[in-house]
Amino acid sequence: MFEFVTARELYELVQTGSQIEKDQLEYVELDGWVRTNRNNGSIGFIELNDGTYFKNVQLVYNKGDDDYDLCASLNTGDAINAYGEFKITSEGKQPFEIVLKKLTLVSKCDISYPLQKKRHSFEFLREIAHLRPKTNTFAAVFRVRSVLAMAIHEFFQNQGFVYVNGPIITGNDAEGAGETFTVTSLHDLSKGYKDDFFGKHTNLTVSAQLHAEAFAQCFRDVYTFGPTFRAEKSNTIRHAAEFWMVEPEIAFADLEDDMSLIEDMVKYCISSVLEECPAEMEFFNKMIDNTLLERLNHVLNSKFAVMTYSDAIDRLKKAVTDGFNFENKNIFWGMDLNSEHEKYLCEQIINGPLFLIDYPKEIKAFYMKQNEDGKTVAACDLLVPHIGELVGGSQREENYDKLVARMDELGMKHDSLQWYLDLRRFGGVSSAGFGLGFERMVMYVTGMQNIRDVIPFPRTVNNCEF
Repeated sequence: MFEFVTARELYELVQTGSQIEKDQLEYVELDGWVRTNRNNGSIGFIELNDGTYFKNVQLVYNKGDDDYDLCASLNTGDAINAYGEFKITSEGKQPFEIVLKKLTLVSKCDISYPLQKKRHSFEFLREIAHLRPKTNTFAAVFRVRSVLAMAIHEFFQNQGFVYVNGPIITGNDAEGAGETFTVTSLHDLSKGYKDDFFGKHTNLTVSAQLHAEAFAQCFRDVYTFGPTFRAEKSNTIRHAAEFWMVEPEIAFADLEDDMSLIEDMVKYCISSVLEECPAEMEFFNKMIDNTLLERLNHVLNSKFAVMTYSDAIDRLKKAVTDGFNFENKNIFWGMDLNSEHEKYLCEQIINGPLFLIDYPKEIKAFYMKQNEDGKTVAACDLLVPHIGELVGGSQREENYDKLVARMDELGMKHDSLQWYLDLRRFGGVSSAGFGLGFERMVMYVTGMQNIRDVIPFPRTVNNCEF
């Protein structure tokens, strides 16, 4: 029996242990790219990857075969079509192999191909981002990224959420930070924006949250998942100018509901990746971070703890007194916690995921609901071992007067956000939501340390190649 197959189909067939199907599948044909070609003069082994599965398919050729010379001449990167006998090799390193009967060269790879059989640094591979998916690490990263994106949609869709596409070009800055990319069709802005395309100043979105809130006041439970942009000149391993955000919004909800949703989503995403990408996750655990699977399974089996910001400050002060070696030992109420502080809280104090709640209103966004103490807001950050903050969320201020007063405190203009204020006037109800930086989630589940290595074509300060 002959069949055109993919590597994924062959591995799944072998893993299911269906002997009847294996016996029926005598000859197979598949396409792909040569990863390596080893030849001892009498027998050769080609490692073929067709893009459908992380692991390669081993092709075997022998001296005397009609296509022996062609097989022996193949180099890394060559694209081929292979036809041969499918053989189970349960006693070997490979679960199966293909004994070649016919091979066709589809495309010859130029000898200047930079990906040879050796380990390349991530810094070097960023310079050839158009080729790095052909390496093991980045083939695994971007497969996991794809599966994780699907898991996000499945999680919300399965619970009846409505998917909303927020605008990429907007007239407001949701965070109020002012670090935005201006959108203009003018070459000369000396006369202002009156003659510009939109007749006003516009920018690339930093968040779709405010727009999601508008839809939550109609559909109740909604989520956005799209690109966002920050003109923040932070050249660190955690910052990018263009990244993706997941931002759900739930109406008739408070902070407790929000934290429950966050916990369920994080656990669903981790479970999906572990189930759908076992080979990739095994690779990450072996080659990137040998504690990865242990940490992820620990999160899956943990009930997320809750701690107030004030309690966290007290614990951090005590840690300094006890001699813990923070880089920043100046701990005080009202500060924005550093990553090292966040990691200490969830790794040393809780030993698991931790929600920090009730932050000082001065360090949080204008739209967050003010607590009765007048000093804090109903906000939460999810801290996880190894990276610190993973998700940030809050209950929204539904009181029109309080929201206006807070905007006035911050010197914010009402004009561009009057539509947002209207949501409180026209049947508005309490709502809550959160933002998950998608790339940060990819980093967390893969163990990768640099955001540039989980985005196909990263955009960072002084870098916009490809």
